[in-house]
Amino acid sequence: MAQRLTYRKRHSYATKSNQTRVLKTPGGKLVYQYAKKRASGPVCPVTGKRIQGIPHLRPAEYTRSRLARNERTVNRAYGGVLSASAVRERVIRAFLVEEQKIVKKVLKIQKTKEKQASKA
Repeated sequence: MAQRLTYRKRHSYATKSNQTRVLKTPGGKLVYQYAKKRASGPVCPVTGKRIQGIPHLRPAEYTRSRLARNERTVNRAYGGVLSASAVRERVIRAFLVEEQKIVKKVLKIQKTKEKQASKA
């Protein structure tokens, strides 16, 4: 007959946070081994895509003591927070806004020159 097993912790319900697998010890006993929940990994808030280059861990595992800085981030602006495509989009948008300001300034200068030329 199969050996009966009891949970090793006080949590006694078969929930998602209490998943187990049966393991045989070197002494031949069967015991429960607790399985951690699967981690989905960080997601870009702008595009909704998974961020590449960062491991899929549970939130507590991203702390300073458990994971080195180079494993928590990616080497670029907003690295580890936004996806590469979102950062590229922001950079292009900022560049175009600055270009637009310069164009406005140039047009304003041309307009004032035309007014002065027409007066003279």
